[in-house]
Amino acid sequence: MHSAHTWPISANMLSFGNRAPDGGHIKDAPAAVWASQLRQVRELGFDYIDPTDAWVPLAALSDARVDEFGTVLSDEGLAISSVSMTRNSVVDVEHGEQNLADAHRLIDLAPTFGATIVNTGFMQAITPAQSEQIWFWLVEGHVDDPALRELAIERVRELGDHARSNGIQLSLEMYEDTFIGTPDEAVQFISDVDHDAVGLNPDLGNLIRLHRPMPHFTEMFAKVLPYSNFWHIKNYSRDHDPATGAYSSAPLPLKYGYINYRQMIRLALDLGYSGPFCCEHYGSDSLGVCAENREYILQVLTSALA
Repeated sequence: MHSAHTWPISANMLSFGNRAPDGGHIKDAPAAVWASQLRQVRELGFDYIDPTDAWVPLAALSDARVDEFGTVLSDEGLAISSVSMTRNSVVDVEHGEQNLADAHRLIDLAPTFGATIVNTGFMQAITPAQSEQIWFWLVEGHVDDPALRELAIERVRELGDHARSNGIQLSLEMYEDTFIGTPDEAVQFISDVDHDAVGLNPDLGNLIRLHRPMPHFTEMFAKVLPYSNFWHIKNYSRDHDPATGAYSSAPLPLKYGYINYRQMIRLALDLGYSGPFCCEHYGSDSLGVCAENREYILQVLTSALA
């Protein structure tokens, strides 16, 4: 069990995107470009990052470039607590087998960086209609095919076996309209997988932002936190006008959004949560908001663990 000040709280590197200044992919950029972005994170007080594959896909790097990445990371005074796969489902009809292979490579790479979690899920690429919106979640995206559920369970178990053999854990990110798109579906899926190295990422921000009916956040967290081993943590405003049926939502710092994270983090600790936190935010100065969120989490942990 960590103390408040040693608890891994990382910045998700998603906000930097995957384009280098020269227009090429960030994975092919000189190490100095990685260093410049990592330095911004370190200057905001982070000790950890999550190098999501929506930024630098470690699984796609050669061994030499992985070593180069590790050197830059160390030079900038940062460590990795988790590695997230983003929109690369292992049951994607077209790319599922490659995504599965990438997940295995990440499970091999993660412990070499000191990471304890590889995070994946069943969300898939944003659709053209979603990409035209201010916020992509305003339009329905990919919906999982129930016929692929057994394959999903089989591949998650395979990854769980690999993770356990490497002394780490696999976490499955909750996301709407996937096999783990509601708390009940997530608990059922994780129960069907039935693997001691596989847990949930209770990223209920992904659900709270949706313009559709939703149970209260306390009800949802109570169901999934007992199975959680990692946490993409973010918050949103949420409003519903019963007279018109209209919903509204927008990203907000943890402290100000609809979800009361002081309550939910304390509940998680009471239920035995011991995994890393990974700060996420969309819009505005995402990285700056993540830094504020790290300080908020630290304060809540300090109070809860006193």
